[in-house]
Amino acid sequence: MIEEDRWITALKALADRSRLRIVRTLLDHALTVNDLSERLSISQYNVSKHLRILREAGLVEATKMANRREYAIRSQYRSESAGAAVLDLGSLVFRFDELPAVSDKVAA
Repeated sequence: MIEEDRWITALKALADRSRLRIVRTLLDHALTVNDLSERLSISQYNVSKHLRILREAGLVEATKMANRREYAIRSQYRSESAGAAVLDLGSLVFRFDELPAVSDKVAA
């Protein structure tokens, strides 16, 4: 896939408030669907749906741990910049420190 197509795919995947919140949370550490559901007050069904979209865009990877899967931002896209969580797609860099805190209740 050429670079431009990868950016378009990533931007489409990030064009949803819930997916942005999931990405921000996963930049800190890997979590299961249940963990994300509880932390973000999103149903497990919707978390799974959003993770599938992020995984298909190549932003998230899953690691099987016994009878569950832990999801994380792919290591090549994770970056730290002055202590802030950053999604680094090369020419596109997203800083998540300007978004509301994950614990903030956000209307869906």
